Amino acid sequence: QVQLVESGGGLVQPGGSLKLSCSASETISGAYYLTWYHQAPGKQREMVAIITSALQYKESVRGRFTISTFNTQNTALLQINSLRTEDSGDYLCHLKTPTADYWGQGTQVTVSS
Repeated sequence: QVQLVESGGGLVQPGGSLKLSCSASETISGAYYLTWYHQAPGKQREMVAIITSALQYKESVRGRFTISTFNTQNTALLQINSLRTEDSGDYLCHLKTPTADYWGQGTQVTVSS
């Protein structure tokens, strides 16, 4: 059972940057999809970035967010730049393998002046 733990959230001013991490409890090998979701307060969870055979981004974050795959430390990253107030909320990573899928608990981002 893979455990995912997100970190790196916090309070940042508009225009600022954060680097979010999704750390896995074991090495992720083989084929997988890795997705980052954003859930704003009172709103539905939305995909912002996904790695499959290619990278895909939600239109509103393209050019500002960069997703990366798991590295040798079993950590995947989401670099978020030029933050806007509407980017505030919880960010969760989701890992889907051929046999199972896993969620982290999320990390909170607050963009405010």
